[in-house]
Amino acid sequence: MGMLSSYAIDVRRWGVLLLLILSGCSGSGESNVLFVDYQNQLAEALELEPPARQPPGNIGAFPDRDQRLFEIPETRDSLLNVYALRECHITNLVAQRNNQLGRVAQASQRWLYELTLWRRLDACWNSEVPQTLAEADRERLIRLIDNKTEQLPRASWNALFDSEEWVKNFSRASSTLSPEELEPPPAQLKALAYLREATLHQFDPDWHPDSSTLEGHLKALQSRPFTAELLRTLLLAEQRLNEASSLIEDAMSQQAVCSRIEVFPPALTQREETRQLAAWLDRLETTGMSWLTAVDALLEAHIEAPNAVRAYRHHWLSFDTVTAPLPAFQAARERHQALRLSLAERCRRHMGLNLQGESVLLVVQH
Repeated sequence: MGMLSSYAIDVRRWGVLLLLILSGCSGSGESNVLFVDYQNQLAEALELEPPARQPPGNIGAFPDRDQRLFEIPETRDSLLNVYALRECHITNLVAQRNNQLGRVAQASQRWLYELTLWRRLDACWNSEVPQTLAEADRERLIRLIDNKTEQLPRASWNALFDSEEWVKNFSRASSTLSPEELEPPPAQLKALAYLREATLHQFDPDWHPDSSTLEGHLKALQSRPFTAELLRTLLLAEQRLNEASSLIEDAMSQQAVCSRIEVFPPALTQREETRQLAAWLDRLETTGMSWLTAVDALLEAHIEAPNAVRAYRHHWLSFDTVTAPLPAFQAARERHQALRLSLAERCRRHMGLNLQGESVLLVVQH
């Protein structure tokens, strides 16, 4: 008997190891193990075969560069005309923009240039300088201010959407979040808040941007593709919950389901693994709400997005689109909970048992 018990333990250990390996290869990792374990327990309690698990779909591709950026025409003028506005203190700035380094500057640095240029032009217009200018130069100053005022919001948009750091945060070559790393990276939350503040205050002369701070926050977003990881985790959770719900629906379609399951649902509810999954689902929903709210707030601070980005937000970042990852996950969780409660009530009436404890399992908490 001792040898047989040892053999059985080894088989279980190898089974768990194989499950972990296969989950890792599918890109689902430890989070998938939580669902697989729950589905197996559920199938055992219902005396059914575990569901045929399908890999969740990947997130959509982020819009291509030419689809997500605004075209900003270059503003060209003669050196003499620029020199005529020298009292606006823009000549050195324009020279820096036109040198070799200025022409290849990153989008974030180009936005800082446009921001500084607009502020100097605005300060110049609100000074005594316009009164000293010839009429043609004064009209040129007005046109330049109007042009740069229109372009600045587009430049701030491009600073974000042309940055490699922001684009990689939506990378499809990403994995799901593990149970231990559901919390959003604090540095990335701070980055989203700073970028939103920078956008909202770009026309505020009392707000002073800093190049190193801006680049530091963008770099924080590159540390890991958290948006993509979160979205893929939501897709995984939706898929596995729907599979588990189909299992309950299959059981409820059988007339004698309550006659043959004597320990469902109290025994399943009391399993530590099941409680861990319920707590993890709570955390996943909380993280999804907080992170996507921060992303949404940043995007709302900008001007209206190009069509391709609006479509991406609608399909993948929305709180209202029923097929978007977060609402779809919430709907799958609510559906699963409703099915569990329905089966529990049905069997309670059948067996005359008090199964009120069922309500603690996988409850959607808001």
